[in-house]
Amino acid sequence: MDVNESLRRRFLKVGAAALATIPVLAVCGRADAATNAAVRTSLKYQGKPEGDKSCGNCMQFVPGKTAKDLGGCKVIAGDTEISPQGYCLAWVKKP
Repeated sequence: MDVNESLRRRFLKVGAAALATIPVLAVCGRADAATNAAVRTSLKYQGKPEGDKSCGNCMQFVPGKTAKDLGGCKVIAGDTEISPQGYCLAWVKKP
């Protein structure tokens, strides 16, 4: 085996290992975010308001760190990607 062949094999092994780690890193970076697609669908959740009704002024909405950040919903369990500008059928106006 010559030097070029040895370098080529090493390059291919390192490249393959690097490519294999990309999906793992992508998943780890989003591990804290989650959606509950089944409940979203049943409540007809949408990422835009319905007139003056939006998640930001709903009793069920759990705000994120800032007013513009994604938050949660008391009705859509486990979902951490609810937009304050969103809307669904569970909307109830804050008092």
